[in-house]
Amino acid sequence: MAQAQDFVSLNGPDNVGKTTQLVRLAERWDGFQPLGAVHEHDPEPWARVAAGDYARWWFETSTTVELTEMLLAGHAKRAATREAERTGLLDRGLPMLLAVATATCVVKDGLRVGEASKTVTGIAGSRAAVPETSILLLPSLDAERSYAITSTREDRPWTGIYPDYQRTLHAVLLHQAERGSYTAVVDCENRSPDDVHDDVIAHLGLNRLIDGNPR
Repeated sequence: MAQAQDFVSLNGPDNVGKTTQLVRLAERWDGFQPLGAVHEHDPEPWARVAAGDYARWWFETSTTVELTEMLLAGHAKRAATREAERTGLLDRGLPMLLAVATATCVVKDGLRVGEASKTVTGIAGSRAAVPETSILLLPSLDAERSYAITSTREDRPWTGIYPDYQRTLHAVLLHQAERGSYTAVVDCENRSPDDVHDDVIAHLGLNRLIDGNPR
């Protein structure tokens, strides 16, 4: 990010520290425009499915096409709110949204990670070509340990199909990381939020951006 980008996203599983790092980035440079999560920009369909049994809709009755399309629609509407000359700061960018749809496809349709990933990227098609600097935060570079770390940070135990989904999501994220889906990957294991933040800043080149004032 030697020059300011249109979008920067922080990605990763639940409880990895995305919210903390997003807040710190927004405080670090006023060129960032925090844009939040996709459901905030397309609330009607999400409110509709949440009005019933949300977990059943997500993991049983929705199709992979329906879920992926909803995520992509929210992403497009979110991107459209970016102000000119500012960098949109995204809570979960496009690679993470595709990871969520892929992990759901795995646990719901019984596909392997690679097969589910091809299915989801096929649905996304050319809409995946939005310029974005994406940083993936991982609790560990081992999928099972990564899941164990984040699950212990939850206020209450995950139940039902959710633990399987979370385990799968960690595996999908590592699958993506191995294939270069993210601009950079930050291993957060045994590291303080300050150390993680320093890594994020380094990957974004934010100090050079502020000092150089390219805008």
